[in-house]
Amino acid sequence: MNLSLTVNGAAVTVEADGADTLLMVLRDRLRLTGTKEGCTEGECGACTVLVDGVPVDSCILAAHSAAGSEVQTVEGLADRGGALSPIQQAFIDNFSVQCGFCTPGFLMTLTALIAEDPTPEEEWVKAAVSGNLCRCTGYTTIVDAVMAATGQEVAR
Repeated sequence: MNLSLTVNGAAVTVEADGADTLLMVLRDRLRLTGTKEGCTEGECGACTVLVDGVPVDSCILAAHSAAGSEVQTVEGLADRGGALSPIQQAFIDNFSVQCGFCTPGFLMTLTALIAEDPTPEEEWVKAAVSGNLCRCTGYTTIVDAVMAATGQEVAR
């Protein structure tokens, strides 16, 4: 069956079977490999993308349930000229990336948070990323990056 949706601003139609997840369509059909497959159970957040602006675990979302939606992946965060989004740049500036496997999911979750609240408090940031697992950073530098990206000081 054909699946039509908008991905990173471009209208696409792909062949997807009823058992395909959005993650499968993004990685296997569209070759957008920034979205990572971690647990395939919706627990780790590595596969987080935005569907109509809302963070979702693409590993457990049936692809056809995203039909007609606007999907944004980590590849769609930088502008057309290649300039990184403020949260991407803040991750670099604050050393918020170590192995990098979880980074795309964090970036997507935090992009949605900042769109909803341009100056979130640290506690909101921590709550927002509670569905994203990281084994390397300890989360502190990730929170620091959000505070920097939103022009706030870290309260430490």
